Amino acid sequence: MKNWTKHGLAFEKAYDGRFAKIASKSASILTKVNDGKLVIDKVDGKYFMYWGEYAVYAATSENLVDWYPVLDENNQLKKLARPRKGYFDSQMTECGPPAIRTKYGIVLMYNGKNDKKSGDPTYPGGAYCAGQMLFDNKDPYKLLNRLDKPFFVPEASFEKSGQYKDGTVFIEGLAYFKKKLYLYYGCADSKVAVSVCDNVKNLLKID
Repeated sequence: MKNWTKHGLAFEKAYDGRFAKIASKSASILTKVNDGKLVIDKVDGKYFMYWGEYAVYAATSENLVDWYPVLDENNQLKKLARPRKGYFDSQMTECGPPAIRTKYGIVLMYNGKNDKKSGDPTYPGGAYCAGQMLFDNKDPYKLLNRLDKPFFVPEASFEKSGQYKDGTVFIEGLAYFKKKLYLYYGCADSKVAVSVCDNVKNLLKID
């Protein structure tokens, strides 16, 4: 990237700044595969993203700069998904790479944190593993399905050492190049790595 413009807080103009300073460090803007690359997609003429750490929320935008969180009938943030006791995402469901629209729904890859007391004993308490959710193409707020087990877990030594020794594969970046998916992730908050998937057609139902 050669040029960068700072635009300020994503939610600053929404609802008189009500959510301007809410804690959230990542978001998954909706994309689709077009002409061999990921491009940003829209929902009802607006840009759309999933975001949040302790729950999955949604927001829309007209310009990709000013975002408006989606609210429920009580004028609170609309929760689309949340942590589950007894599972790898029992403490946190933090959005990661761009969401991808496929033939069978919108795939959201996210970071699940395993609670030390109420999580899945298969994985270390505090470990970050990657999960997937599937949302409806016609209704992106409707959760259709969700993996009960993570598709990506800390295994290598550099994923289980460093600043976060409980084990972390924290997925954030995603690229689609020559019919392969490149998933960029943080390793125990100490390194950055990439994982490559060449079975994209079956994984995401993309032609």
